[in-house]
Amino acid sequence: MKKTEVARLIDHTLLKPEATSADVAALVQEGAALGTCSVCVSPSMLPLEHPEGLLTACVVGFPSGAVKAEVKAFEAAQAVKDGVDEVDMVVNLALVKEGRAAELQAEIQAVRDAVPAPRVLKVIIESAALTDAEIVMACQAAQAAGADFVKTSTGFHPAGGASTHAVALMRATVGEDMGVKASGGIHDAATAVAMIEAGANRLGVSATKAILAGLED
Repeated sequence: MKKTEVARLIDHTLLKPEATSADVAALVQEGAALGTCSVCVSPSMLPLEHPEGLLTACVVGFPSGAVKAEVKAFEAAQAVKDGVDEVDMVVNLALVKEGRAAELQAEIQAVRDAVPAPRVLKVIIESAALTDAEIVMACQAAQAAGADFVKTSTGFHPAGGASTHAVALMRATVGEDMGVKASGGIHDAATAVAMIEAGANRLGVSATKAILAGLED
């Protein structure tokens, strides 16, 4: 794949809690220079000054997902007020582990209502911490709630990040009409391309420069 093709699939990401405003400004500048789809930051960094054509994204309920749905919805609504284009929410993993699909769908729906189209909602399911059956259930709940993407990982969970197996399963579950975002542990071009080939049409990475350096112009 060409460098520009992969760049347009990347959410250039900085979610370290110690990141400063200067770090985020540098992220925006680098994302624009590299031609990424978006920059993804913590919600406290909003609103962001950014060039036209570079989308802004933030996380909600991050990184554990273990807060009330109403809190996630409020956080998402504030991000929308602050001008964000895309929201990446973390699901409550207890709902997934306990098979509480209706409650999981309701949680995602609460955030979807706070992030109306054309803004994009991505749902982080922390796939490395789930069984295949749980991945399928979480994806189905996200799809039923009207989310735009399902996303593998926060990159902060000890179970790990994205895998090609999880990405392929997520793609098979949601079909071709919904997005699949791979994130967590993607540090080089070969891994990025493998995720895309498995079915991802968006990548969440912080090692954007290194990934793109490994691809042809």
